[in-house]
Amino acid sequence: MESRYRYRYSAAIVYNNFPWPLYAEGFEQNKALAGVQQAQEAIEKEAQAVLDVRAQFAASSLADLYDPLTMPPALLKAHQRLDAAVDKAHQLAGGPRAYANDAARVAFLFTLYQRITSLLPAAGAAGKKPRRA
Repeated sequence: MESRYRYRYSAAIVYNNFPWPLYAEGFEQNKALAGVQQAQEAIEKEAQAVLDVRAQFAASSLADLYDPLTMPPALLKAHQRLDAAVDKAHQLAGGPRAYANDAARVAFLFTLYQRITSLLPAAGAAGKKPRRA
């Protein structure tokens, strides 16, 4: 498969691109900022905890660490705490206390993303003339 068709992951294009609750509608600005700041700090703390646990298994590949049958219990617990911190942040934007399943979580993220992007100006071709061949 050519590299242009492969998925690519990095902190710049995946981790930092999830919708953030600050932009949700109906927030009191000061209350929202305080809540979002606390949520962000909690997420950063739990994300670092995941990295710290993974560092304890430096000789293991990611495939080994994330094998559902052999995942270290400490890593699973660290991810569960990170998930809980993220879910709590979603509540700031009107998300549920708990998601029924991963599909419900993804649906909420898409709804939040749609709300955020609907505030962006349309990137139209106004003023541009078509090229002549």
